[in-house]
Amino acid sequence: MTPPSDKPLVSLRDVHFAYGERVVLSGIDLTVHRGQLVAIMGGSGCGKTTLLRLIGGQLTAGSGAVEVAGRDVGRMSERELYAMRRRMGMLFQFGALFTDMSVFENVAFPLREHSALPPELVRDLVLMKLEAVGLRGAQAMRPGELSGGMARRVALARAVALDPMLVLYDEPFAGLDPISLGIVGQLIRRLNDALGASSVMVTHDVHESLEIVDYIYFVSNGRIVARGTPDEIRASTDPFVHQFVNAEADGPVPFHYPATPIEALLAGEAQ
Repeated sequence: MTPPSDKPLVSLRDVHFAYGERVVLSGIDLTVHRGQLVAIMGGSGCGKTTLLRLIGGQLTAGSGAVEVAGRDVGRMSERELYAMRRRMGMLFQFGALFTDMSVFENVAFPLREHSALPPELVRDLVLMKLEAVGLRGAQAMRPGELSGGMARRVALARAVALDPMLVLYDEPFAGLDPISLGIVGQLIRRLNDALGASSVMVTHDVHESLEIVDYIYFVSNGRIVARGTPDEIRASTDPFVHQFVNAEADGPVPFHYPATPIEALLAGEAQ
């Protein structure tokens, strides 16, 4: 694991956000140091992906500060935001490859869109990224010809094509078989370290994440309810962490949706 630097690359301080009247995040404090791989975990709908969108500038916090590389994302102009995004990579859930482009063209896309590099250098960089994920031999294939794991690795190569300072991962393990999941997890760790980048990963996959990340935040009901290193999380006696890590059906997150107790209901019907 990469030791963190003193100054965080990403910092969220007392962040609040709502979609209309529906409050999603309430008082979020979160930091990602340079070189760190950080996971954000929690149940579906708890606000994890919203956090990624706030960091990437697709959304603006209702209050609080979202800073990347010392700059307040919410106060950036459109031009400044565009420049910042050039220094960020994004791996979308299920990859989101362009289906009418080859593997090579998918990885080349951000290089052509965001740089003025000559074609020869673009070619060399694309082949190097594909070599890093083990798919240089698949450069002429289309996404429809790839397995789910291979497609995710191509999407990973595209996400790091510009050697970003920060990579955002939205459910990178979704839908993968155990072998592909392990491969993608190790690639995420190795590429983060090789690039000297920082990474923020939203995921439900506890056990794979505990093997590769430096730090974990648990989100529930729009708040950070637990945090710690993988060793601290494994040893945690916090009820929410214990339920989540061990996939228990009942606990702080109840199995039953609130309702009148069945005993009282049946007794009422019997009268």
